[in-house]
Amino acid sequence: MGLDFGAKTVGVAVSDPLGITAQNIEVIRRKSENKLRQTLARIEELAVEYEVERFVVGLPKHMDASEGERAEKSRAFAADLERRSGLPVVLWDERLTTVAADRILEEAGVDKRKRKESIDGIAASFILQGYMDYLKNTGKPE
Repeated sequence: MGLDFGAKTVGVAVSDPLGITAQNIEVIRRKSENKLRQTLARIEELAVEYEVERFVVGLPKHMDASEGERAEKSRAFAADLERRSGLPVVLWDERLTTVAADRILEEAGVDKRKRKESIDGIAASFILQGYMDYLKNTGKPE
C-alpha cells in the first residue's frame, strides 16, 4: 500500500495482486494534523481489506535531497504505522509526485478545484509504482 502523507490528507494506493500496477483507492481527510488515531484506524481497515503486506510511505525531500519538517513528520507517521500495524514500512522519495499528479489532471482537463480532491491519491499511486518499478528493475526481493 502506498501512502502520500500530508498535513490534511493521506492519499492511499494499492497494487494489483501481482505487484505490477498501483491504483489510487482513497484520500483520507484529516481533521487535525496532530491527530492520527482515526487516520491510522482507516489505513488498518484498508490494509486488511486489500491484504497488504507492507506500506510504502512517501518521504518528501527538497530538490537537493535534504529533509525538512514534512520529512520529519512523515518519518514519525511511518514509525507509528509500523508500530501499530506490525507490518513493515518503507520510506520512498516522493519528490515531484504531487507535481506530476497535478500535471496529469490538468492535461486531462480536470478543473483546479476538483484536482485538489484527487491529487493526493494519484501521488500515492506514483509513490507505490516507483517503489514497485524499483524492485522489478533491480531484481531486489520484496
